[in-house]
Amino acid sequence: MRILERSVYVGPSLYAHFPVIRLEFDLGALEEWPTTRLGGAFVDGLLAALPGLQEHGCSYGEAGGFVRRMTEDEGTWLGHVLEHVAIELQNVAGIRVTFGKTRGTDRPGVYDVVFEYEHKDEGLEAAELAIRLIDSLLPESLRTRKESGAFDFARERDTFIRFAQRRALGPSTASIVQAAEARDIPWIRLNSQSLIQLGYGRFQQRIQATVTGRTSHIAVELASDKEETNKILSMIGLPVPKQELVQSADAAARAARRIGYPVVVKPYNGNHGRAVAIHLNTEEAVRTAFTVAQEVSRSVLVESFITGDDHRLLVVNGELVAATRRTPGHVVGDGTRTIAELIGIVNQDPRRGIGHEKVLTQLDLDSQAMRLLEKKGYTAETVPPAGEIVYLRSTANLSTGGTATDVTDVIHPDNAEMAVRAIKAIGLDVGGVDFLCDDITQSYRKAGGAICEVNAAPGFRMHSAPSEGRPRDVATPVIDMLFPVGTPTTVPIAAVTGTNGKTTTARMLAHICKMGGLTPGLTTTDGVYIDGQRTVEGDMTGPVATRTVLSDPSIDVAVLEIARGGLLRAGMGTRYVNVGAVLNVRSDHLGMKGVDTLEHLAEVKRVVVEVARDAAVLNADDPLCLKMASYTDAKSLCYVTMDPANALVREHIRAGGRAVSLETGVNGQMITIYDKGAHIPLLWTHLIPATMEGRALHNVNNAMFAAAMAFSLGMKLETIRQGLRTFDTTFFQAPGRTNVFNEHPFKVILDYGHNAHAVEAMTQLAGRLDVTGRRIVVIAGPGDRRDEDIRDIARTVAGHFDHYICRRDDALRGRDGDEVPRLIAKTLAAEGVPESSISIIAEEQAAVEAALRMGRSGDLLLIFGDEIVRSWKQIIHFQADGALRPVTAEYAVPRPAAVLAPSAAAEAAPHDLTTLVRDERGVRLARESDD
Repeated sequence: MRILERSVYVGPSLYAHFPVIRLEFDLGALEEWPTTRLGGAFVDGLLAALPGLQEHGCSYGEAGGFVRRMTEDEGTWLGHVLEHVAIELQNVAGIRVTFGKTRGTDRPGVYDVVFEYEHKDEGLEAAELAIRLIDSLLPESLRTRKESGAFDFARERDTFIRFAQRRALGPSTASIVQAAEARDIPWIRLNSQSLIQLGYGRFQQRIQATVTGRTSHIAVELASDKEETNKILSMIGLPVPKQELVQSADAAARAARRIGYPVVVKPYNGNHGRAVAIHLNTEEAVRTAFTVAQEVSRSVLVESFITGDDHRLLVVNGELVAATRRTPGHVVGDGTRTIAELIGIVNQDPRRGIGHEKVLTQLDLDSQAMRLLEKKGYTAETVPPAGEIVYLRSTANLSTGGTATDVTDVIHPDNAEMAVRAIKAIGLDVGGVDFLCDDITQSYRKAGGAICEVNAAPGFRMHSAPSEGRPRDVATPVIDMLFPVGTPTTVPIAAVTGTNGKTTTARMLAHICKMGGLTPGLTTTDGVYIDGQRTVEGDMTGPVATRTVLSDPSIDVAVLEIARGGLLRAGMGTRYVNVGAVLNVRSDHLGMKGVDTLEHLAEVKRVVVEVARDAAVLNADDPLCLKMASYTDAKSLCYVTMDPANALVREHIRAGGRAVSLETGVNGQMITIYDKGAHIPLLWTHLIPATMEGRALHNVNNAMFAAAMAFSLGMKLETIRQGLRTFDTTFFQAPGRTNVFNEHPFKVILDYGHNAHAVEAMTQLAGRLDVTGRRIVVIAGPGDRRDEDIRDIARTVAGHFDHYICRRDDALRGRDGDEVPRLIAKTLAAEGVPESSISIIAEEQAAVEAALRMGRSGDLLLIFGDEIVRSWKQIIHFQADGALRPVTAEYAVPRPAAVLAPSAAAEAAPHDLTTLVRDERGVRLARESDD
């Protein structure tokens, strides 16, 4: 057994709309060994190791279903077993996951194993441990792994639980996250600890454990300063113990004498009850406790010991939301068992686990427990009398084995008011008051008691999951404080995908939003843009870029370009979008990452509309896009068509549906919106600069999609019109997307088209433009595409140009040096293009230079570029005499210069055609006289 490939999906993907891990799992020879052939010993061993597997329903949908799958008929295969074991191991560690599915592939013995996870590292580790467990239960002759020693699953399981606990959100943070999810508020974990962003964009709030972004820094500092807290509370008349701050054992002893025994000694800035010693009655005990406390804090507090039960009073946003009585970890003697045996019995309580795995923590016979036993004259082997309570901790923290009893319903109103006043006095929005008293139902004014501490980051577990009494929802008040009901929690999110046009459409939509006074966050193939400024360079169409934008506190709207690669590699970076659009599904990247057909590619891209909530925008002229309408639950379905006679769209409109159509009128073609029976003429296509007076039909289509998405986002009609009127395809606004340069005697168009559909759109545009001279094309294809895809690119341009320069990309992607240009040239020749009209110039810079030198007055040069910035610099700086051409601001490459600095090669003086012939080492080029 071995894992061939691991994929971690952080959001919606082909496999699920939530985070899952996919393992490509090879059983090898074990493909011949389903569970029934392995025998009952395997199943029995598996259930003994993980009894919770008996509750898995599997395809039967009821407890015991998975066991039936393993034991009935032919059984099931070990890939399926791995799925369930990985899920159950996470459950054992306190991670609530249930989803999984396993499917065979077209390779014998190889399975796609998919299972849900909450945290990546724990999910992957669960899979590794699952394989080790399964392997250990196989007959010796079938085992595929060699362990260094005997496989001790119990030890490995506990190690995994601790591993998971170290990386999981703490119980308090997790409860707030769960409350946010209940309100449908999205969240992002910002680090490996407890820093959480709630909401998106400018509406976001942050928490770290139970400290919120609104918590005053001064208040936290005061709460951490126990001496100052004591003084402030005393100043306003609240009950507090006498207290002194000391830095030496002698000073501690003197303070104890002044305060009066018994006393408490604790670190000045400690927490979780660490190094706290209570009920000290001698100077020797004080000195010993001081030494222990100083290991935690240089300064130590000595305060009067207040008798009574330990209570935690939780205040959120000026209201008491819960009160709990806490009892230190202890055992109760029965007159027959030792303390060690009693601890073992207590730890058998299914509510107790390791760390924060469960609602209670297991008792531990550690050094602190041994010290307390020693003070009573006991050891771990002592048999305490029946009914005697033997404490193993001096403080009542749940994290050290304590228990909690809810007393919210019985707390006296005076005590509740006291807690609220204390938290307000310190200045906290969320705070815990530690209050000692004999009876919480009696007013402190009569029954006494004292506040011994105020906590700026109070734990919630004792309230949300008490050992006894009613659980309290204390996280929801925090969420309601941060996001009052009815207020926004996130910004609108629009996502666009498709084979071609998505970058331009996304840029158009972001521009429309900016024209509407919003601050857009945009992800594209060349970077992340905030309010039109590029903040991150690179292909940013995956989930990392999505989270980058959604984490930015300045944005009002997120516009996401979603690419096939990101969807297949890691899924989407957000669980939902408000508006999702699929522009088209065309042949590109087929044969890569298991996607071999257009239908399968459509399934991948369909995810964007599957998670759309408000509107799904689909291309009604593309049959594969039309089929996606059955897979969306969006409130509105909007069709986009360039065919006003589209029968399906006509019926959709008549039923009151939304659509954007291209209609012919007296003045040209009009983009028209239909919605709820209304007919809304939007804009003539020739008024949109990006369409080159309506001739660039691919950009007409892109503008229609941008308009449909903007309208679905609630943008005003005039804003949409203004956005489209002011968006053009200059290099500055849309690099590599129909960039036109008109300052040579000939026209040059640079485009990033790299598949047959994109190349076809540009070829059609070249045919519609008025050209008095020749049409020359520089054509290429990515090296990782199939031969048939590259041939399709060549066939698309064949017969439409007067001269063809065939090149390759800088990145060969597995091809030989000039394999791609030769394949293109061969296909062009097969399509009837004369050999004299075909040049092979493999290197991109040389090919662009040759095309520019070939250009004459009235010619049109269509250059399909890969290194877009470098190619644009070549175009705008080109002069036939080799001098650098001055460039107007209209054509200048956008700054910052550090991001887009030209390469040394692009700065070099241009070669003449004769030099190019020599550089290509004999590869046939256009003749020097070939005008």
